[in-house]
Formats: sequence, C-alpha cells, structure tokens
Amino acid sequence: MMKPANKWTFALLWINLAVAIVILIESSTGRFANLHEFSRAVAYALVYANLTGLFGTLLMSGLMQRLAQRGYSLRFLVPVGIVAFTALGGLLAQALLVPLGFASAENFWPEYLNTLRAATPLALMFGLGAFVHASLQTRVATMEHKLREQQLAEDRTRKLATEARLRSLEARVHPHFLFNTLNSISALIPVNPEHAEQLVGRLAVLLRASLDSGRHPLIPLHEELTMVANYLAIENARFGDKLRCSVEVQAGGQDHPVPPMAVQSLVENAVKHGIMVRGEGDIFVNATLCEAGLRVEVRDTGPGFDLTAVPAGHGLDNLVERLQALFGDSAGLRVFRRDDQTVVELALPRK
Repeated sequence: MMKPANKWTFALLWINLAVAIVILIESSTGRFANLHEFSRAVAYALVYANLTGLFGTLLMSGLMQRLAQRGYSLRFLVPVGIVAFTALGGLLAQALLVPLGFASAENFWPEYLNTLRAATPLALMFGLGAFVHASLQTRVATMEHKLREQQLAEDRTRKLATEARLRSLEARVHPHFLFNTLNSISALIPVNPEHAEQLVGRLAVLLRASLDSGRHPLIPLHEELTMVANYLAIENARFGDKLRCSVEVQAGGQDHPVPPMAVQSLVENAVKHGIMVRGEGDIFVNATLCEAGLRVEVRDTGPGFDLTAVPAGHGLDNLVERLQALFGDSAGLRVFRRDDQTVVELALPRK
C-alpha cells in the first residue's frame, strides 16, 4: 500500500500536471489577450484543480475502499465518483473565487457550468490514471507480500525437513553405537564379570551423555571427547594392551561445536577397520583449529578402507549425511593414507 505522504504527493503531482496542460493548451490557442486574463485563467485552474483534486483524494479514496470491501465493483463507481466530486469540488472552488475577485457573483452559475464542462473530462482522464496507478501499486504490494509469505513458508518447511532428517539419522546412529558397545561388554562377561559390571556403569554414563547431546544438533568438542573417552575405555577392556590410544586437542579447540557422535563414529570405525582386523593397533585423535574451521583427524594403524564403498546406513554414511544437512558443502569427510596409517579427516566450518 502507498504511504499517506506519498499518496498526497502523487495526487498533487497529477493535479498540477493537469493545470499545466490546460494552461498550455489555452495559451497555444491565443485565448489570453492580456496578462489579466492569463492570471485569471491560472487562478481558476489552480483553485479548481487543487481544491477538486484534494477534496476527491481526501474523501473518495476512503469511500471507494469501503465500497470495495463490501463487494461493489469499482469499474463503474470510480468514474461516477470522479464526476460527482469534480462537480462538488468545483462548486466550492467557484464559491472561493468570488471573494478573491476572480469570479463575479452575478455570473456564478454560468461560469461554474462552463468551467465544469472543461474540468470534467480532464478530471476523468487524470483521476482514472491515478486510480489505475494506485491499483497497480496495491497489486504489486499484495503480490510481494504473498511471495514473502510463500518464501518464509518454504524456508520453514526446509528447516523442518532438515531437522526431521537429522533426527532420523541420529536415531540410526545411537542404536548402532549401543549394539557395538553391548557386544564389547558381552564378550567381557565370561572373562571378568566384575569388570563387565563396571563397564555397564560406564555405558550408563555414556548413554546419558549421548541422549542429552541428542537434544542439540551441535555440542562442544570437549563433551564429544568425553563420550569418546568412555567408548575407548569400554573397548580397552576387550583389547587390553593391544589397543593404544592418544587424544590431542589444540588450545582453543575444546569449545568448537561438533555434531554429537561425530568423532565417536570415527573412533568406532577405527576400532572396526583397524584394531579388529589386525587384533591390535594404535588410534590417534588430533583436533586443530585453522582459518577455515576445525580439523579432526582420527588415525589408526589398520589396512584402511574406501569411503565410497561404505554401505548405506553405516555409521560413516550417516555422518556424511548429517554433515550435509547441517553444513552443506562447507563441511566434509575424507579418507587417505599417510605414513602407513589410515587417516579419516573431519572438516567443520567455524561457527
């Protein structure tokens, strides 16, 4: 909708443009014999045009809006209204010109009717032009408002879909982690039941932290590493001295946000593809900050694997999908060999 100040400015421009056109037309015909006649014509045009136009703008726009809200068609009402308000405004203008000395009381009605015959076609032309302009502006504003609402609705839908996708992926990660951990505990029960009982307590703490972290799409790295430490403690009970672990975090990286279970999934993968294949080995976790963000490397001394060959639904496959949903192309996962070690690098953008 047009603002009131702009509305009045626009009306004044149209009105005085009509005045200028009338004066130019009459001047070109040589109608004015002297300056007095010219000034009288200018006074007539200015008073008639501005008083009639502003009077119509003040009352007609509000009246037409009420009629439109009640379902009346403005196609016929607007021209009728323009003629009616032109006649009423012209009457007031003629009455004002008499005391100003530009019109005589004796010729009031003849001069009024004569001026009205010239003013009515111009009022219709410029009035309908202003009405069409205002209607187009209203339609454009309405379309822009609908487009904004549609865009907001689409944004909300995409956000809800992303959140639902993340919840689905996280729901697959947690049972997978729980299944592997319970397998580790069950393998320990026949050998050392007392130690297995202690690990059940560790698992309870780990699951509590895991469930709490599931309420947020990102958690501080130090919370994630606490879960990693508990997981490695459980696996260490099965492998003993055959599993050697090291965790290093650069200063300032402890509070960097990471997806829950992200680093833990990498460590679990290192155990599966590195330690379990050879029966022993080393796992190194290293987190560093760089200009682009956080880099987390999980290295193991296993034979390695191909990330593209990871089956759908696997822990790393879920992690890749979660990274895509959370960060798009600004985060990623890659696997490569370095110094006879398998390196899985997790890259996260700064937050």
